[in-house]
Amino acid sequence: MTIAIFCILLAALLPLACAGLAKSRGFKVSHRDGGYDNRSPRDWIAKQEGFSRWANAAQENSWEAFPFFAAAVIVSHMLGVTGALPDALAVAFIVLRSVYVWCYVTARQKWRSRVWALAWLINVTIFLLPLFR
Repeated sequence: MTIAIFCILLAALLPLACAGLAKSRGFKVSHRDGGYDNRSPRDWIAKQEGFSRWANAAQENSWEAFPFFAAAVIVSHMLGVTGALPDALAVAFIVLRSVYVWCYVTARQKWRSRVWALAWLINVTIFLLPLFR
């Protein structure tokens, strides 16, 4: 297994980490008092503001980014591109997506958009690597 393939697993876990962040502040309070309600989690998250709402939005965006990243790595590997470059790009993607989540939950919108764009460009690069073999 290459590092890039392992990064697919990390990318799949990132939305789950975001979901945990989104719900974390609600765990400290009874659902009767406005805390996390596992019987109606989507209704509960829709009522949240700030950190919890942003973490949930980061979760949604992470799910959206995942298929393209997984496809890019798999296609690149299927076409014989393995080694240090695709591994480094995949790690950079994971790091940037983690920074993206941090920017999201800390309300750094300008940086969030820049980091998103850079991660997307890295993903496109991974996908196109076979063209430059």
